[in-house]
Order: sequence, then C-alpha cells, then structure tokens
Amino acid sequence: MSDKFRVLIADSMSSRAVEILSAASATEVDDRAGISADELESAIGDYNGLLVRSRTKVTAAIIERARNLKVIGRAGIGVDNIDLDAATARGIHVENAPHGNLVTTAEHAICLLLSLARNIPQATASLKAGKWDKKKLGGRELRDKNFGVIGMGNIGKIVAELGRGLKMNVIAYDPFVTAKVAEELGVELVSLDDLLARADFITIHTPLNDKTRGLIGSAEFGKMKKGVMLVQAARGGIVDEAALLAALEDGTVAGAAVDVFVEEPVPADSKLVAHPNVICTPHLGASTAEAQENVARQVAEQMSDYLLTGAVTNALNMPSISAEEAPRLKPFVELAEKLGTFAGQIVDAGLEAIEIEFEGHVAELNTKPLVCAVLTGILRPQLQNVNMVSAPAIAQKRGIAFVESKRKTSPIYNSLIRIRVRTDGTWRTLAGTVFAGAPKIIEVKGMALEADFQPVMLFTNNEDKPGFIGTLGTILGDAQINIGTLHLGRDRARQEAIAIIGVDEVVPEEIIAKLRALPTVRYAKVLHFVRLQTNGTDVAII
Repeated sequence: MSDKFRVLIADSMSSRAVEILSAASATEVDDRAGISADELESAIGDYNGLLVRSRTKVTAAIIERARNLKVIGRAGIGVDNIDLDAATARGIHVENAPHGNLVTTAEHAICLLLSLARNIPQATASLKAGKWDKKKLGGRELRDKNFGVIGMGNIGKIVAELGRGLKMNVIAYDPFVTAKVAEELGVELVSLDDLLARADFITIHTPLNDKTRGLIGSAEFGKMKKGVMLVQAARGGIVDEAALLAALEDGTVAGAAVDVFVEEPVPADSKLVAHPNVICTPHLGASTAEAQENVARQVAEQMSDYLLTGAVTNALNMPSISAEEAPRLKPFVELAEKLGTFAGQIVDAGLEAIEIEFEGHVAELNTKPLVCAVLTGILRPQLQNVNMVSAPAIAQKRGIAFVESKRKTSPIYNSLIRIRVRTDGTWRTLAGTVFAGAPKIIEVKGMALEADFQPVMLFTNNEDKPGFIGTLGTILGDAQINIGTLHLGRDRARQEAIAIIGVDEVVPEEIIAKLRALPTVRYAKVLHFVRLQTNGTDVAII
C-alpha cells in the first residue's frame, strides 16, 4: 500500500469533497461513485477512509474486509445504511454531517404539506391530460389549522418555525423537549395521543430506531381526526405502510405525502404509491444543490482532520479514553451508561434536568467520560446515533440542564454513582456501584437493594402489601416468562416497595398491562440493556 491515506468515495457527491480530501499531500482519493456492493467488498481492504451517502450499504461483511479502514464518513445525517455495531467492534470511527441539510429537508416537508393541501401534483397531471378538474381538485387552507409535529429535533424545529410562518397552530410531541423550550419555540407541547386527536395535518421528524419503528401504526391511525393529512419525510419504517394504506382506504387519512419508504427504490407495484390520495417523491428531502455541497464539504473536512490529526467531530461511536485511564475507567463507564439507560427508560415525560453524583474512589478519576456515558444512556432510548461524544451537546440543545458533583468519601461503598433526573418537576433517583468488576444497582427511589444488570429486566414500584410477589410470579408463569433473578427493596414495612426482576424472555405489553392493573402497582416497565465492549484504548458502546 501507499504511505498516503487512501480514501474511497463510493457515492455521487459534490466535487468539493474530492477537492478538500485531495488538498492534503498525505491523502489520496479514489472517486468510484456507483461502486457495487461486491466491488466495494473486494476493494475496501486497501482504504483508510470511506465516504458514502445513503445509497451504499456499509454492511458487517464489508466492514469485516476493511482491514485498514480508520473512518467512515456519511455525507448527511442518517446512518441507518452503516452497521455501527460492526464498525465499532473493528475500531472504525463513524461520523456524519448532521447540519448541512437541515433547512433543505425541512423545506421539502413543507413543500409536501402545501402540495398535499392543494392537490398540486394531481392538478398538474390532470391538466396535462387535457382535463379541467377545477371543482374536483379543490384544496384546504393551512392558516389556523392544527399542525402536529412529531419530533422536535433540529429538523422538526425548523418545520415548526415554518408552520408558524404559515400562521398554523403548531402542536408538538417530543418526550425530550421541556415545556420551557417549547414555549421559546412558540409551540404547544402535547402528548402523542393528544396530537393525534387534534391535528389537522401531521408531519414526522424522528430518527428511525427500535423506539420509533412502527411509531405510527393501526392504533395511532385509529386515534386521528377523520380526514387528517400526513407528511412522512423522516425515515421509512416509522410509519407502518400497510396501516397507512388501510387508513387511506377507510377515509381516516384524507391524503398522505411520502418521501421515504421501507423498501427503496419502491417496488413498481406498490399499492401505497398508486393510491390516488398519495403524493410521493423518491427520497428527495436532502436533494438540493446547496445541501449536497454543504454535507460533502462538512464530512470531507471532518474526515481529513481525523486522518491527519486525529481530531474528532460529529462522532457517532468510539469515545476516546487514554491507555492509562482505560483499565480503571472501563467498569465505571459501563456502570454509568447502564444507570443512564435505566433512567432514560423510566422517563415518561419531558426531561428537564439531570444531576450526576460521584462518591468515593470514582470521584478521583476522570469523570468526564462517565458523565458522557450517563447522558448517552439516558438519551439513547429516544434518540438515534447518540453516544458519549454527542450526548452532552444533544442534551444542551434540548434545554436539558445537567450538573456534576463529587464527594471523595462514600458512607458504604468504595465508589458510587448516583443519578437524579427531573421530569414534570419530580425527581427520580437511582445509584450503582462496581463490585468484583461488575456493575450493580444498589438504590432506586432511595430504597436499597443489590441487583445485577440483565439484558431484559422488569421494574415495578408497588405498595408493600402481602401477596404481590406471588401474584407477580403467577402472571409471569402463566405467560411462560422465566424469572432469572429477583431483587426487592422497600422504604419501610407496609409502605412503598420496588422489585427488579431479570427475565429470560421479552415481556409482552399485555402482561405489563395486567401488572399495571393490579391495585397495589404504581409503576411497571420492561427495561432493556445493551452491553459494552472495549477496543484497544477506546471504550465503545455497541
């Protein structure tokens, strides 16, 4: 191989990317836009950098052959075409360009909204066919209508602003946006059910992840106002396409504008695309000259900086920890992330503030990556591509205050990490420690217990009355759900209690509903936990 860093451009993009990457004498660029998957798998072993858009699928098989690859750059915001787990496991840094196409994508959503409301595509086709269907193609005004925005991230905020410019009443759903931030944006923050019931027009701007996949399905369409209009320009899979087609057929949805699909390119026989009340575009949200120039420039500069200097910008994985710190920090990073994941999964309203306390030996370590790990865990259940590098900035942008405190001594344990999260003015607290190298939960809501983290756990908060544990066991047993571990805590006899149960199977929602219906149960939730893996001197969440 050459002594230079070799970068492969696999997708068509602005020439600025080639110019920027080629500007450094230590970098050699091969522009092979349109390369096939088989060709990429054969060639990737010779490259240190890979630059893609959405077309190229960077699979685990390709990454397995990438023996020299150091960085993958995605010219755009979505990275669902890159196997992040596989890249992280191989120590490959993945980054994107999250800001270059925000305005373009938001504007496209508004274009779809206007076209949908006024039947512009249908009118154009009709007129070109020699017809004059003026009465048939009458539309709707947007002014003073309820505009429901699902997801108030960077794009959602711009869409909301544009909606307000059209004099629409913007109502928004986002569990990670506080009432204060919503007030500053001039929108009304509501629950998802409230938004579905009230909105005349709905647009979606969430990432695609396990939490949002199928977010809008048959049940949600059943809660919508008759004759609602829907814009889907986020990611294919967030809206259940079969359920959308059914809602169009029964008139619940009067019209839909769709830019993204589960399968792309869309099959020629797609019933959704063929429906007369659907207008659609072939994933054009970010397809403007300005946006493509911006994302190409941004990601090329980032890749060049990383290869030449090691500088990390807009990282999506692999937060760095020095070789000296790694052995001591590794178990505490895992503890911090899992405590955060616990907290993030029991946040059911707008997250307002986070307090992180370090006690004992851990307070003397470098706690910055631990704070990042906590924030990552808290935010991950709701957000895509959050990691220890991006989590603090995301929390800050969303108006979530977080503070850190340290105490060199701990009353009981050598080291302790405590997290307090505030939602709707109420604080929730949990704490953990590391024992024999493994993270443990030692406190929830001020109640002491000792529990190991399991991949799937059931958490309940109940009144401390006889018979609860027996009823719990019976409900799980009847559902053929095996209990692996059971840990209990309470504040005092016959008052409040908690249970953390490690189970071997996923607990269906109907079983959770049965538990919540018990008169002694205040709260019940299934929790899922990822695992951590070290890779050299880096600690990577996978």
